[in-house]
Amino acid sequence: METNTIKESLKKFWNFIWNDDSWLSWIVSLILAFIIVKFIFFPLLSLILGTGLPLVVIESSSMSHSSSGTFLGNLFSTEASFSSWWDIQGSWYENTNLTKQKAEKWRFKTGMEKGDIIVVWGRGNLKIGDTIIFNGNQKYPIIHRVINIQETNNQKIYSTKGDNNMGQLEIEKSIQENQIIGKAVFRIPLLGWIKLWFVDIINLFRR
Repeated sequence: METNTIKESLKKFWNFIWNDDSWLSWIVSLILAFIIVKFIFFPLLSLILGTGLPLVVIESSSMSHSSSGTFLGNLFSTEASFSSWWDIQGSWYENTNLTKQKAEKWRFKTGMEKGDIIVVWGRGNLKIGDTIIFNGNQKYPIIHRVINIQETNNQKIYSTKGDNNMGQLEIEKSIQENQIIGKAVFRIPLLGWIKLWFVDIINLFRR
């Protein structure tokens, strides 16, 4: 009898979530989605990918190879954008012994655009050309490309640069291993703009 009661209650709840068009149904659905994402999906994803930050939204244009670095910039991350980017930035890398031939083998060699969602992998060794996410004592983690690795006292020290930056930030010239959250392994274009627009709307109401 109790089993039938539970089943009946679950059916009513399911019907309320999926078929009811009331405001209450929408609110409950949003709360339920938030709970599932925060307490089930993200912890499971963190466990699988080996990092506390499995997904990152690109919030700046520091890794952009497009001329605009905006929403539409995602549509132009091609071989042509790599060549155009190298024409502008190449001399900086060549001065650090990183040639175009080496750069052409990099993962995400056409950069990353503002609004992209990046899947982060927290395991394995890093190499020059990898794009890493690290804590730089700022409000948000930084996602830039490794351009140098040195080993001192059995500790690896990493140096990075944003593809679209004309030079390095002071905080990325000497990155300790314990600062690194993981490396980028997959890029989902555009989808992160949903979050960026949502944050912009909230910030409008805070002013």
